Amino acid sequence: MNIFHLLSSIPATFSTGAGFGSDIIQRFFDAGPVVKMVLFILIGFSVASWTIIFIKFRFFRNARLETDYFLDLFWDTTELTNIYKESQDLPYSPVAQMFKRGYAELIRIKKLQQGNGGTKGGEHNGVSETVERALRRATIHENSRMVKAVAFLATTGNTAPFIGLFGTVWGIMDSFNEIALMKSASLAVVAPGIAEALIATAVGLVAAIPAVIAFNFFSSKSEALGAEMEIFSADFISLVVRQSIKGKIVTDEEQ
Repeated sequence: MNIFHLLSSIPATFSTGAGFGSDIIQRFFDAGPVVKMVLFILIGFSVASWTIIFIKFRFFRNARLETDYFLDLFWDTTELTNIYKESQDLPYSPVAQMFKRGYAELIRIKKLQQGNGGTKGGEHNGVSETVERALRRATIHENSRMVKAVAFLATTGNTAPFIGLFGTVWGIMDSFNEIALMKSASLAVVAPGIAEALIATAVGLVAAIPAVIAFNFFSSKSEALGAEMEIFSADFISLVVRQSIKGKIVTDEEQ
């Protein structure tokens, strides 16, 4: 008998839940001006966060794929010029962009060497130091590009719950004022105002939780690519020194 009674109550439960979303929307329109302002701010934070999440997810996905392709190409190809031509089509890969900066510096050094009558003894260290500085500048630029706008996700995750809490506190204060005016503390009087106030906290958490998750995810991706750049920088400098000693640095002008 209890089972049949439970089954018979299911349609009523679904009908009650169907109006839950519309009830929240109605409470939003019934909220006071301060709570509405807080909700609009939180919605703006959420929209901006999700926009950044989609953009950065696409960026890091392409960066990972292009970096893997470039590293395979770098170790399978002996001519730097061919690698440079391929790297033109890899705009998302920070490692490929580092190589382009380093290769451009090599072209400049090669022109200076040709103007001075070729490479002289003791100049190999100067070549490596110059290329290393170019790679260091490229690393700083690429790190800045990877973390661009990601800090906003951390800001959203840290501030959105507090902004929502402020809206909740303000809404509860308004509810207490209404209780004082109506001189009644019954559940019918207290519950609507409290529910209206708690919406701000809920919206704050909805904005903050995805932002925190995305921030941690993108930070880990950025650290992984940063490690790839450090390893590549050391490998590329070693390759430049070896080819400089052997006199095999080849640029586009020599093809």
